[in-house]
Parts: sequence; structure tokens; C-alpha cells
Amino acid sequence: MTSLAAHSSLAPFADRTADPAALGFAPDRLARIATWMRRYVDDGKVPYLTTLVARYGEIAYLDACGSGDPDNAAPTPSVDHIARYYSMTKPITTVAAMMLLERALIQLDDPVAKYIPEFADTPVYVSGPYGDMVTEKQNSPVTVRQLMTHTSGLTYGRFDDGPIGEAYRKAGVDFGRSRDSLADMARKAASVPLCFQPGTKWTYSVATDVLGRVVEVAAGKPLAQVFQDWIFDPLGMVDTAFGIPDDKAARATACYEKTESGGMKRIADAADARFFGMPVMHSGGGGLVSTIPDYLRFLEMLRRGGEFDGARLLGRKTVDLMMMNHLPGDIASMGAATFSEMPMVGIGFGLGGSILLDPARAQVLGSAGEFAWGGVASTGFWIDRTEEISVVMVTQLVPSSSWPMRRELRNLVYQALVD
Repeated sequence: MTSLAAHSSLAPFADRTADPAALGFAPDRLARIATWMRRYVDDGKVPYLTTLVARYGEIAYLDACGSGDPDNAAPTPSVDHIARYYSMTKPITTVAAMMLLERALIQLDDPVAKYIPEFADTPVYVSGPYGDMVTEKQNSPVTVRQLMTHTSGLTYGRFDDGPIGEAYRKAGVDFGRSRDSLADMARKAASVPLCFQPGTKWTYSVATDVLGRVVEVAAGKPLAQVFQDWIFDPLGMVDTAFGIPDDKAARATACYEKTESGGMKRIADAADARFFGMPVMHSGGGGLVSTIPDYLRFLEMLRRGGEFDGARLLGRKTVDLMMMNHLPGDIASMGAATFSEMPMVGIGFGLGGSILLDPARAQVLGSAGEFAWGGVASTGFWIDRTEEISVVMVTQLVPSSSWPMRRELRNLVYQALVD
């Protein structure tokens, strides 16, 4: 295991880094993660991989290999390297919304139109191609909870090849590549028909971006300020933001994309314009950059029931509610048999992340109730409150469906658990 475990940015974890055996892992079995990581890097499938496994709040495993920019022979990233966390932003936005719930400033069954009035008139797609779509009225309004669970009827224009995806592209509905404000983009999203009647299906979408606008309206200040005041400052997340300042640029990594031949090509250098400075668009669905130490603080807060290192963000019952399945069944039963590289049988969805309902049906090692999600650049995390485990994996390879890394890492971690 690499000496990265002693890195000062891991405080308050560094002083509690432990022998894996003392945390219930067989060291020789846990070391299989290193072989797995290096195989991906040596085969040219990812630029680098960094993996951290914690149990009981102590670091059992931390290792890194590869290059932060292979095209320029950059070194292996340090543990506090800054990467694009993309959709790992979504649980943070959801936590901000749940903090509003605890202040009685929002309710889960509130109509989204209460905060973004344009959603009251958003029609629902029925049939037909773009330009000749048949629509109908909403049977019931889109709610805040449906934004959190991706059952709102919204979609992603970049990933949706159907008529609604085309409508998103024509209308410029893109929270990730826009110089519009969050308020303006949310109104644009409301101008395009929903893919289905709210609550009837599961489709990954810009819903969490819209949720970010709900947070802004209810909190009365920009989303970035909500994050800073309510989450980042209390948890000591010093490197997590919607942009990278100049004095931290040297710690940023490049981003790569899988090629048709199974290799990779560089699509964004470390100084990626989207993530430098402070963007106008505060994308609650995918706009944050972060570091492993920062994100581990956030995960440990959730694992511990809303508190970390003396800072309490949420009540225990609020976290319990987030980590319950809010779908009538699994994601597969709601129309998405797979998502990214993961089959969705046996996987439900809570508030802001997936829930492992049945490891046998999902055909993966783990514990029922596991809370997880990832980002489009192949980052990923999970929290297992039964075994008291938090895991973060970071690389920068688009799309996240390129390789089954997150699924493989689960098996590698749990096969090493002996106590």
C-alpha cells in the first residue's frame, strides 16, 4: 500500500490509519486491489486510479497508480489531487435540500412549481417525433422527492436519443456546458415536455440540477454559497467547489475518453475551462470538483448519521430516510434494466443515491442498504452502514460505462472482509 495514507490532507483520518487486519480485512486479500488497479493502468484503459477504503472511520487501504496526464508524462496524482466529480455532486445537492427539509423550508411532496413556477405548465410527452410531438397535461405535479429519485419525467439531452432529448438540445437545456444562470436554465428545462407522467418511471436526468435551483429559492442565496456555508466549511472540505482557483491549478488532472478500440484519448487538459475560476452555472447535478480527502469527509458524515468531526449537518432519522428505497421496486422494474456499467436488478434508489436492495438479485457482494453513486468520469463511492465501510474510487475516464470498475471494486473489497 502506498505511503499516501500519511498525507496531511487526510486529517483527521491520518492519525487513525490502521493495519487492515485490525479493521477486519485480510491484508493479502485486500492487496488484490493493487493488482487490479495496475492492470487497468498498464493496459491503457484508464489514465490513473486512486482507491481508498475506510472502516470505522479509519483508513484500511489507500493506493494510487498511473498518471494524471499520460500524454504529458505527468506523475501519479497525490491523494489531494483535484478531479471532476461530476454526478457525485448530486448527493451533496440532496443533502443541502434535506437540510432545508429539517428547517421546515421545503417538503418532499412540495410541487416543484412552488419554487419554479414554470413547471406548473410543463406538458408530458405522449408520442410523435420532435417537431410533431403529441403531449398531455400532468396527471399530478412534479414533486421535490421525484427530483431526488429521478422519477420526475426529466432527462439528459446529451444522453437521450429520443424526441425529448432532441428537444433539450434544440432548446439548449444543458446545465453542464452553459453560461446561463441556474435560474434561467431551470426555466428552459420547464419549457420542454416531460418524458413521462411524474412518478411512473425512472430516468437519469437533470433533475438534481433543478433541485439545486429549488435549494437556491428556498435558502434565498446561490447554491455555491449554500454549499460553502452549510456543508463545505463545517466539514472542512477545503478543495470542493464549482471551480478551481489559480493557486490550486497544479493539482488538477486531465480527463480522457474511451476510444472505439478500447484505448483512451485526452479530451480535457488539467486547465479545463469549464472547471476553472468560478462558473456562472452552479450545476448541482454535476458541477463540482473535489478531492478524495474532502469527499471522504462527506461520506463519513452520512455513514455516521449526519455528523463528522464535531459538525452535525443532518439528524440521524434524516439520513435514514435518504438511505431508504423510494421506488415501488427496483430501478429495473421502472424501465431501466441497466445504467452505466451496472445492471439495475436488485438496485433501488433513495434520496440522492442508489440503494442495494438484494445482493443476490444484483449479483454483487455487499450489504442490503448500501448507498452509492458515481460520476461520468468513472469516479464512484459507496457507504455500507452495516459493515461501517466507506469507499471512494477516482480516475478521469469518460464515460463511466467504459469498464465495470465500480462493480469489480465492490467484490474486491468485500472478498477481503473476514471480521
